[in-house]
Amino acid sequence: MIESLLFSLSAVSPTFILLSVGIISKQFNFINENFVSVTSRFAFNISLPVLIFMQISALNLKQTFNTSLIIFIYSATIILIVLIWLLSLVFVKEVKDRGVFVQGSFRGNFAIMGFSLLSNLLGKDCLGKASIILSLLLPLYNIFTVIVLTIYQKNDFKIQPIKILREILYNPLIVSVIVGVIFSYFELKLPKLFSDSAKLISDLALPLALIAIGGSLDFKEIGKTSRLALISSSIKIIIIPLIVTPIAYLLNFRNDDIIIIYILFGSPTAIVSFIMAEAMGNGGKLAGNIILISTIGSIFTFSIGIMILKSLSLL
Repeated sequence: MIESLLFSLSAVSPTFILLSVGIISKQFNFINENFVSVTSRFAFNISLPVLIFMQISALNLKQTFNTSLIIFIYSATIILIVLIWLLSLVFVKEVKDRGVFVQGSFRGNFAIMGFSLLSNLLGKDCLGKASIILSLLLPLYNIFTVIVLTIYQKNDFKIQPIKILREILYNPLIVSVIVGVIFSYFELKLPKLFSDSAKLISDLALPLALIAIGGSLDFKEIGKTSRLALISSSIKIIIIPLIVTPIAYLLNFRNDDIIIIYILFGSPTAIVSFIMAEAMGNGGKLAGNIILISTIGSIFTFSIGIMILKSLSLL
């Protein structure tokens, strides 16, 4: 048990130390809101796509692409969204908060928090497989997010299928996956000059993004936390992984696959959920509280979860 605990702490600590750097830097005014905003945009639009491209372009897709894993994750995600939506009818009395509650309970920060943990646990080689999964999940996340927020919106926002499709196709992470798949399939290689530069840029992706997340957390709001934020956060980082991971094990997912499943479904709520809620006239404050609680709470849930997986020899 001691060995499993130490392993868990060594895997989780780098991710949360970088989060702490962002938190502390913001408290001492070494960074400000503008830094957080610019860094987040840079990470999402440049360094993270480059990281994803570099990992996928080096893959052997025939050996990496796991159809059963994709089907399981997709099916589990859709079922969970429907169940959470039904739960919201019971727990969420204010109709305007239901969309934010549902989104906060299912949309995880796999691209940053998840990738960072996977890199620490399994090495960067596993990020190619994780990137393919992420690219297939992003359209699903976006479609369901727009639907649930629109149904409970406070303004006259309407669902625009063409706009949603355009946002999906132009998403930098999805574009990087498509280009990476083309390079992998045709066994294309970047010239060394460009590949060396791309590696330097990709190395910035996770540290920059984690510092930006830490800087974005507003602890002044923690005292205003609502019951809904606590319930949504608990669903996201405790209940969902507790349900999905054992089912994956019973279905014979092992090794890297079960770790990816656990981290994917156990990742804290994505920061983009706040942006989406604000843009569509829903409860931005509730969305922010869910992000804050789930992110801080994931320090403990990931530590315990990884320790359990290690003690069961699944890691």
